[in-house]
Amino acid sequence: MNSEPVDDIADATGLKSGSGPARLLKALGYSVSGFAAAWRHEAAFRQLASLGAVLFVAAFFVTDVPLERAILIAPILLSLAIELINSAIEATVDRISLELHPLSKRAKDLGSAAQLMALLSIALVWLLVLCG
Repeated sequence: MNSEPVDDIADATGLKSGSGPARLLKALGYSVSGFAAAWRHEAAFRQLASLGAVLFVAAFFVTDVPLERAILIAPILLSLAIELINSAIEATVDRISLELHPLSKRAKDLGSAAQLMALLSIALVWLLVLCG
């Protein structure tokens, strides 16, 4: 993927053009690049993905019921998605300015709070499924 800055709106519009399978393949490529960037640059994502991998495997040992497994795995995937969004917010805020600003702090804190809620949902769901 080209990391050169886009000079004008017409160039940015060109990045979104296309349709059909070619567009889907490009979108898949962008998603893979996003996962790679998160893994390479975000310690929190690596930690959460590692925890998620352990819990994903554990879900197959703690219950034989497919629906319960799905219920255990869903908040893990949700938390990973929220971490990706949180990292995107942080990168965007840092790209705009590294200057300390109350709105920058608020944006980052809100992303962090969203991730905390996702982590609490993992704990709550696992507790409810395992303890009934």
